[in-house]
Amino acid sequence: MKTNRFQSKAHGFTLVEIMIVVAIMGLLVGIAVPNFVKSRTLAQKNVCIENLTQIESAKQVWALESSKKEGDPAAEVDLIGPTLYIKLMPECPAGGGYDFKVIGTPASCNQPGHEIQ
Repeated sequence: MKTNRFQSKAHGFTLVEIMIVVAIMGLLVGIAVPNFVKSRTLAQKNVCIENLTQIESAKQVWALESSKKEGDPAAEVDLIGPTLYIKLMPECPAGGGYDFKVIGTPASCNQPGHEIQ
């Protein structure tokens, strides 16, 4: 039996095959990243709205227990503390800050779209 000593037995991927795989991976990443950013933004908004609801509940309980009426100001020192209605100041995950406002007006966040409906 005669063998050709110049016959190639190389095993591996060609440049075209590697380029196709890289292009498909790029396409998948291009689709996945915007959806991830969108879902992250929506989750931050939902957590912020939950924080606002918690602040609003604490305001209402404080107002009832302290005989406050609509229009009276509610301050952070009245609501937040180890022995008060909320133990720690909630933080907006998007970096916004909370405004407690007066009794009868919902608390708000300074991030657009973060509001109690």
